Amino acid sequence: MNRKYRKTLIAGNWKMNKTPSETKDFMVNFKAIMPKGRWCDIALCVPAVDIPAAVRAMRETRVGIGAENCNANPSGAYTGEIAANMLVDAGCKYVILGHSERRAMGETDKEVNAKVLAAIEAGLIPIVCCGESLEQRESGVTDEWITMQIKLALQGVPEEKIRRLVIAYEPIWAIGTGRTATPEQAEAVCEHIRTVVRKLYGSKNARATTILYGGSMNDKNAYELLAQPDIDGGLIGGASLVPEKFVKIIEAANQPTA
Repeated sequence: MNRKYRKTLIAGNWKMNKTPSETKDFMVNFKAIMPKGRWCDIALCVPAVDIPAAVRAMRETRVGIGAENCNANPSGAYTGEIAANMLVDAGCKYVILGHSERRAMGETDKEVNAKVLAAIEAGLIPIVCCGESLEQRESGVTDEWITMQIKLALQGVPEEKIRRLVIAYEPIWAIGTGRTATPEQAEAVCEHIRTVVRKLYGSKNARATTILYGGSMNDKNAYELLAQPDIDGGLIGGASLVPEKFVKIIEAANQPTA
């Protein structure tokens, strides 16, 4: 982390977990033990049906509520979809885009890019995901794959808006598998992501871009991962469903930095 140049963010991704009633209970428990320090930003990205309950519960706190996806269109005949402006009106600050689980359902880079542009236009902060499979890592094409994903996802994003965007590196082989990239492996890819942003948007914007690690970060490995200079936070899956575990990750993000 480097707080001199950019924000630290710990973002929970609940995926398809918790009902609105369970969301309310979680927030009550979480607020009771939430760290008082303001060294890092906190986000909870929840299922669409949980957004109203989460927003109500966290209204008086510094926790930003986010969605797990949005549609690129502002309105129309898209049954079952939710537009970015709807999320803003519901109280969302963040939205996760391009998660590997969405891509596995058939979401393309072109669709991710359209959603990124729509989210920024609506005033949301997109958390844009990228990551390689185990086969791609073992084939030695991680950097090339990540470069392609970032260039395609950010196509058309103007320079003056790039700082409104967060990038999350989530190695597919380490999501929900219990496997985690070593701090050195995670740092190497996050450093590469910053290099890509630098080539696209210049050094100042690259220094200011928040980059998260999202491959099975938990309360036991967070401190070491977050000590890396180019890892500015975490996109947390399973551990974000348990208040005590999520708080420990936040505390790890509040560690001293040089």
